[in-house]
This record gives sequence, structure tokens and C-alpha cells, in this order.
Amino acid sequence: MSITGSITGAEIESQPAVWARALLEQDRSAFGLPGERVLFLGCGTSAFVAESLASLRERAGLGETDAAYASEWKPGRHYDRVVAITRSGSTSEILTALASVDPGTRRSAITGVGDEAVHSFVDNSLVLDFADEQSVVQTRFPTSLLILARQAYGYDIAGLPDAATAAIAAPLPVDVAQFDHFVYLGSGWTYGLAQEAALKVREAAQAWSESYPLLDYRHGPIAVAHPGSLVWIFGEVQPDLIADIEATGATVYSDALDPLVQLVQAQRLAVALAASRGLNPDTPRHLSRSVILN
Repeated sequence: MSITGSITGAEIESQPAVWARALLEQDRSAFGLPGERVLFLGCGTSAFVAESLASLRERAGLGETDAAYASEWKPGRHYDRVVAITRSGSTSEILTALASVDPGTRRSAITGVGDEAVHSFVDNSLVLDFADEQSVVQTRFPTSLLILARQAYGYDIAGLPDAATAAIAAPLPVDVAQFDHFVYLGSGWTYGLAQEAALKVREAAQAWSESYPLLDYRHGPIAVAHPGSLVWIFGEVQPDLIADIEATGATVYSDALDPLVQLVQAQRLAVALAASRGLNPDTPRHLSRSVILN
């Protein structure tokens, strides 16, 4: 099924070219310098990206790294740098959190726009304006940020734009019409991807979706798995977990693609599901591009 009939679909399909452009960015300081103690802040999609970045950075041995929802974070622990992730640059909770950061702490922003309020709260910004989106539903901005961070942290990302191109050109690996329940599982940095994939289904298709740490799924959530459930796993998984899930009648999907390419596939699924339900993913219910509070 082609998804180019929507703005969201076109932005999903633009990702390989946008990723290639992202990898040309030279200033990586917003991802934290080696040895710094870093906090990533975000809301919604950006909070899930923050969790993935924190896991990737610590695993690379670059320094202690935390992630938090901007709406929940309170000053207390010491950080060398606080990084706000905000596509719009105007999210109220992000601005409030940055205003609360200790004066001696370096503050950075990663954003999709160059002229919004966030830039007056930080010492430096990484502006990925070429990855910004018209759609309310975020797709290429978070994935571009993630591929650049993985390169900055020393991970091998060679071939990922080409792999995404091939995945986008192929049919979806599942028939969305067969399912009424979508579950995404991940571990380490891919748990953030699982949360983001489930959010896409809720935003674009108004459908029942959940996300959990991979091995925690058996600790309760599996109780609602049934033949109408699709359980999508990011990254590696042990065969015994697959067997336990399949015993419920649910369908398990797992493949050998890079998890970031798997997220592109999950985005495509959300848009295809929206179309199957007669919904326009460009106009998600009750949502706007930026949450600005009084």
C-alpha cells in the first residue's frame, strides 16, 4: 500500500535522504561531550528519543546519562549539560524546565526550527531544520536525530539510509487489517523506539497500542494478548519469549533489520492502519504541533 497520499506518508518516505543529510552535521556537542554528565529532556516523542539517547551514550562509555520528561523533572542532581529535545522549540514544559537549570550548567537544544523561544534559554543549539515536518505526527525529525547521535557516539550506521530505502520500497510485513491490538517491545535503547512506535499507532490511527520493556512483557501485560494482537519486537529476542507470546494466539513480528529501520516500518504501519480505518494521519484527533500552556 502506498502512503504517499498523505503529508505524513511522504515525510516517512523522505527519511533515507534526510538521514544522509543529517550525517553531514559537524557540531555534535549537543549530544554531550565525552566525560560530561548529561541529562536529556523531552516531551512525547522527544521524551522517548531522550531515553534512547541516554542508553546509547552510557553504553558507548561516554559518561553518566539520564533522561526525563520535561514536565516531571525537578532540579536536584548535578549535570554538566542539560539537553532539551524539542522539534517545535516552543513547548511550554521544555521552556519551564530549562529556566530551572542551575546557572553553571551548560544548556543545549536539539530542535527543528531556528527562530523559536528555546534558543534564548540555551548556550548552543543543533538545528535540524531540514528534518522538520509539516505533519503533527513526528517521523523523520526523531529518526534523523537518532541516526546522527549513533554516529556521534561511535556506532556503525553505514548503510542505514540504503536499508531504509529498501524497506520503504517493500510491502509491509504484516496485514494491518488482521489486528485490533498492537504491542511494541524493546530493550535498552530500543525500548524508546517501542514507545515511539506505539505512540504513532495511537496518534495516526486512534488504535489500541502498548509498549513495554522486552522481558517485562510476561510480567502482566501478556494477559491481554489474543489472536487479534500483533506483538512487534525491536532488536534481538530469545525464542522462548516468542513461544510464550505465540501460545496466546497473538502474532509475533521480529526481523534482522536495524532497529531504526524497524521504526520506519512501524511508522508505515501506523499510516496504513489509519487508512484502513478511514482516518487522515495528517489531522490526528486532539493534537497540535506544539503544546503551549498558559
